[in-house]
Amino acid sequence: MARVFIALITVIVLAGLAKAEHDGKVQILLLGDSTTEGSIPRLMKPAGPHLETVLEQLLAAEADLPPCHVINSSLSGEYIRRLFDSGRYDRDAAKLPGVDYIFIRYGLNDRARVDEFTTAFPKHFHELIHRLRIDHPSAQLIPMTVIPFANEEVSQEINDLVKQVAEKEKINVFDIYPRYAAELKKGHNMLNYRRYPLAKIPKKFHTLVQPFVRKSSVLIMANELDPILGNLPGWYGDRHPNLAGYNVIADETARYLANLLREQKLSD
Repeated sequence: MARVFIALITVIVLAGLAKAEHDGKVQILLLGDSTTEGSIPRLMKPAGPHLETVLEQLLAAEADLPPCHVINSSLSGEYIRRLFDSGRYDRDAAKLPGVDYIFIRYGLNDRARVDEFTTAFPKHFHELIHRLRIDHPSAQLIPMTVIPFANEEVSQEINDLVKQVAEKEKINVFDIYPRYAAELKKGHNMLNYRRYPLAKIPKKFHTLVQPFVRKSSVLIMANELDPILGNLPGWYGDRHPNLAGYNVIADETARYLANLLREQKLSD
């Protein structure tokens, strides 16, 4: 009986601590793949603040908004089915306390790895929304379109399915694609990092690229080696965002969320 009592007290205390950690702040959860996680930029040193931190800072810069805390629970290579089947959803997302807004951006890896994508992806998306509504009944769910990672036709196919799911679920879509596409017009390779196999770089340049070598690849966040190596076939092929790309995502997300927060404030 004493053990049961101690265990009960422990659960109550831990639950209280978890709640207290989030009191007074709007809780924002990001769920997605590598275009949200930013696995490569995190490896590069030195690096500036990443997506979740920049988003917090942009929201904090608006004096009329409440304090916000952003949880980035995304993973490189992830798609919705893997999020569930790996157990990561139950482990990292289901039990987070006090979540107010959940941004959801999947589709790129789903299209590459899921059979019968056009029917399976919407089904999996509906399943994710269903689970989130059960586990976070007070949270506002915000499906997002993908960024221009693939070609326009593929992107539209994915984004049309996201919008169809959202329409059936009667929730609004945060369409980030147009802003990102507009920024790319300022410089097509401005927002992506360079990832290139070391073996394909002429040996005479290996000393030059040595500071950027990660395992068997050269990883560069910006354009400093473009004048020298930019003529190599496929040099610009990787379309993952660099820190500038993530700052576009952060800025547009902050604008979108700021409007929601202000609308919520007016309705309270």
